[in-house]
Amino acid sequence: MYKIKLQHFEGPLDLLLFFIKRDEIDIYDIPISKITKDFIDYLKLFEQLDLEVAGDFILMAATLMQIKVRMLLPKEIDEKGDEIDPRAELVKALLEYKRYKEMSDEMSFMEASMRNYNYRGNYEADYKESTTDYNVLLKNITLYDLIKAFKKAMMDRPAEPVHQIKKWNVTIDEQMDFISGKIKEKNRFSFIELMKDLNNKIKIVVTFIAVLEMVKAGKIGLQESNSVNDFIIYGLANG
Repeated sequence: MYKIKLQHFEGPLDLLLFFIKRDEIDIYDIPISKITKDFIDYLKLFEQLDLEVAGDFILMAATLMQIKVRMLLPKEIDEKGDEIDPRAELVKALLEYKRYKEMSDEMSFMEASMRNYNYRGNYEADYKESTTDYNVLLKNITLYDLIKAFKKAMMDRPAEPVHQIKKWNVTIDEQMDFISGKIKEKNRFSFIELMKDLNNKIKIVVTFIAVLEMVKAGKIGLQESNSVNDFIIYGLANG
């Protein structure tokens, strides 16, 4: 199994905000049963990709399940006689994180804008330090957009007969060559288009990891697609 670590993992609150934005959920009235199922489904996808899942994701899954159980029990009443919403602490944490993230994004934008005018130290040295600009390579694409497209590719694959036992030998390097060949044929194509001829689960997983590796190496870029469960892969001139 191929292990990959994500150094800048957004975190469980970011994943919950992704669900809220995707499904246009009222943050003050979260359907806890549905969002818990979605959260656990994504954790299972992380396991399929052999991603290193941080402890805070496991803790959040446990917290969501605890809230779900409390929602099924008789209403809790506080000292004033008001009903206690088991989701209240989660909503508070999400709102605080949302404000923090928006402020962080705004400051990052301001920092990127200022770099157009001011450079620290030697310009040539600063320019050479940044070999990969992920903001350029990942145009409006988040980790969860990638996982969502991967989930669709896995669901769309033909069912494999359980009575047949086959050994599939496939490597990340082979699938990187496969992707490079596709780019030579057609510089831009969708992730689902890339996956349509792969009818084996292992090949889909390894090909997805190969996409991540090629982005990391600055060989390809990713861009949002008109389709909700898809994204665009395009070749880079220096790749």
